[in-house]
Amino acid sequence: MSNIYVTEPPTSGKILLSTSKGDIEVELWAREAPKAVRNIIALAMEGYYDNMIWHRIVPGFCIQTGDPTGTGTGGESFYGEPFEDEPHQRLRFTRRGLLAMANPGEHNMNESQFFITLDATPELTAKHTIFGRISGPTIYNVLSLAEVELSPTEPDRPLYPPKLHTIKVLENPFDDIVPRITREEKLAQEANRRKARAEAGKRREKVKK
Repeated sequence: MSNIYVTEPPTSGKILLSTSKGDIEVELWAREAPKAVRNIIALAMEGYYDNMIWHRIVPGFCIQTGDPTGTGTGGESFYGEPFEDEPHQRLRFTRRGLLAMANPGEHNMNESQFFITLDATPELTAKHTIFGRISGPTIYNVLSLAEVELSPTEPDRPLYPPKLHTIKVLENPFDDIVPRITREEKLAQEANRRKARAEAGKRREKVKK
């Protein structure tokens, strides 16, 4: 076993990222980064990440998602405001397959965006919170996500962004998390909005006639 894996602390908690390139299993460092882990689990339980895109892909560096606008400028945390970084001396950017919080280049500005490393990125240590690692052969699905054609005009922007379909919580280390809204309630609300728009459209058509 690599010395890298020996020095990393044991994980507690697990999520599954369902993507257009296959599933990605993630083991979480809930003890070392409790705020980041609580945040992604709570947002996943709400269905927040459903049907997002991987809006930023840097070959050999990272893939990034978690922005509902798909622009890289959006997102929100479960806490209602950005939360602080959680550096840990045993968690460093020494290899591919690490899950970490994205930020706008400022400390303590974590919300919903996160990235997965494609290689060792030591320059990111102490700048981003590492809170998970990819488990087993699902790392190859991460690498597949990075195999895309990039925009010739927008740096790091895929022409046809791969999808993050949903995040499922497989093992929740925090049984006290109460989502603001469940995935089922969110889907029901969206269905009601679609129904209301359709009915409004029918009424407008009747008025025109």
